Amino acid sequence: MPTLVAGLDLGSTRIKLLVLDDRGEEVALSRTATPWEEDEVGAVVLTEDALVAAVHEVLDDAARQLATLDGGDACAAEAAGPSPRVEVLSVTGMGESGFLLGPDDRVVAPAFAWFDRTGQDAVEALPADLRAQFPGRTGLPWGVQVSAAKIAHLRDRGAPVADARWLSLPEFVVHALGGPVVAERSLAARTGLLQVETGQVWPELLDHLGVGAQVVPPLVDAGTPVGRVDAARVPAAFGQAELSVAGHDHLVSSRASEHGHAPGDDDDEHEHEQAAATPGTTASPGGRYHVSLGTAEVLLRVIDTPLTFEARSRLGAYLINCVPHVVPGRWVVVAGVKTGLLMRRTLTMLGMVDEPSHRALDEAVLALPADAPSTGITVAGARNDDGELALRIGTDEVSPALLMRAVLEHGNEEIARLVQVLDRELPPATSALLTGGWTSWASVREARGRVLPRLEVSHRSQDTAYGAAVSALSLLPAHR
Repeated sequence: MPTLVAGLDLGSTRIKLLVLDDRGEEVALSRTATPWEEDEVGAVVLTEDALVAAVHEVLDDAARQLATLDGGDACAAEAAGPSPRVEVLSVTGMGESGFLLGPDDRVVAPAFAWFDRTGQDAVEALPADLRAQFPGRTGLPWGVQVSAAKIAHLRDRGAPVADARWLSLPEFVVHALGGPVVAERSLAARTGLLQVETGQVWPELLDHLGVGAQVVPPLVDAGTPVGRVDAARVPAAFGQAELSVAGHDHLVSSRASEHGHAPGDDDDEHEHEQAAATPGTTASPGGRYHVSLGTAEVLLRVIDTPLTFEARSRLGAYLINCVPHVVPGRWVVVAGVKTGLLMRRTLTMLGMVDEPSHRALDEAVLALPADAPSTGITVAGARNDDGELALRIGTDEVSPALLMRAVLEHGNEEIARLVQVLDRELPPATSALLTGGWTSWASVREARGRVLPRLEVSHRSQDTAYGAAVSALSLLPAHR
């Protein structure tokens, strides 16, 4: 019976669980929608109960798949003998979003989506001296996306924050499955509570927020074993699995690309033949953009040492950050835009909610002649401090394909602007690797190929979940 490991990816659109054997071969994949909801004032939030239920849904589904590895149905497999067991479960996911836990370990409030813009009043209330220092100190631009801003917002709404601890969603899930309360470094760096130079909390900011140093739990490196799954909380296939936090999703995805490419699965968003894809990349990760295009679109560069305070401050003005990598001793420069969010909202607006309609639109965009009229359609909202799709249509010469192409071109403009800024601080990248759910669209690949150097496309359907599973694989005795 093969030794199995699993990577759990808490994505903005879907939660995915990928199971690998000890040779790195995929043996099971389970997915479910991330259960966001709107609260009473329209904020996009995630409750503790909804998240835990969604995680159990993918665990249960994966366990059923594992029970049939030798063929037959789950009942027959169970009668024949024990099902394969997962030895290590590593959890990754989005940054910024998380829960405040009180001293009794109870969740204080729902988690805000990283792309939700709640908390602008708290952002504006940050004292001028702290605001000026923020990008240089933390490596992050100050704004509503930062976890610290959401903590300030909850404080202003009367939440008991003084003795609370902050857990990102992956850290919380590890705790909910039976692990301890810990903070993984790359995810903790997304909170805005830590200083780049020391890796420790920023006392003056904590004083402003009204929280203590315990708000950041004990720090661990990505992939560190932190305990075991409580067998009473999960299907038997995952009982007693070793737990770890793989780290921030975009960084984990880049680690997967460094590990090498593997054939994709039959994910319904990746059934297209990806003609532009190649089997790998020969460029060194440091000279390459890793571009992850899901709900967010992120350009990531790996570097060996952190940029200076002054450089971090300059990049912060363009909403670009410099934070620790999931690989100890390495760092990343991360530039993000919300192009995936805008494209998803465009599809929703057009009533295109299934895969056949997505394919038809993708083909229609590609079929547009290069000189098809695009004047009269203006798109805005992709900046990382925005995310609200804004359209101005001043022409009758409009179609779903022209509209989607205009959204893609708006993304290209924002990506080109970020590349120009990055090139002032780092040697220009010589290649780019595109990953994420939107890589199944040929029109997306074509568009980004016009603004990114030597673009290659990952043909793995779940780079982030795979990266988390690779992190889990490294904890097996034979791989240590």
